[in-house]
Amino acid sequence: MPADIETRADVEQLVRAFYGRALEDPIIGFIFTDVAKLDLEAHVPRITSFWETILLGERTYGGGAFAPHARLHMQVGLRRGHFVQWLNLWTATVDELFAGERAELAKEHAQRVAGAFYGRLQTLPAPADAAAGLTVTQHQPRSAASSGARQDPDATSNAPNSVAKSQ
Repeated sequence: MPADIETRADVEQLVRAFYGRALEDPIIGFIFTDVAKLDLEAHVPRITSFWETILLGERTYGGGAFAPHARLHMQVGLRRGHFVQWLNLWTATVDELFAGERAELAKEHAQRVAGAFYGRLQTLPAPADAAAGLTVTQHQPRSAASSGARQDPDATSNAPNSVAKSQ
């Protein structure tokens, strides 16, 4: 059985493993790579501090987490399925690497954050092209060049309750 999350190094391991999955994910990968153009090496210390504050009580994170997501929403129209997939990847990563009270807290807090962010985004004006719907294409790592099938992020199954019900 894996150990619980105990140190900042554990939190960083979790964050890096999650982004390893998320960046290549067919539903949400493009948000990080093509829309946000995420600089992973700059982002990892900041998001590690966010989770270290939540999980270890170290208070190393300062700043608001919602504003960057609001900006992304205005660019791409974040939908329920995007949050569901983020939660699926986060939960799978936590479960793969850790077990214990803090691991459970990591999953519970992610559920609360996703539900709250999705709810707040629904109060913002919709991006201009959101009325036409959002088609998400199969995202391939930059090193691979192959065509992918199109997927609808709202078709994602295994939806966690709070995000799945809040639309």
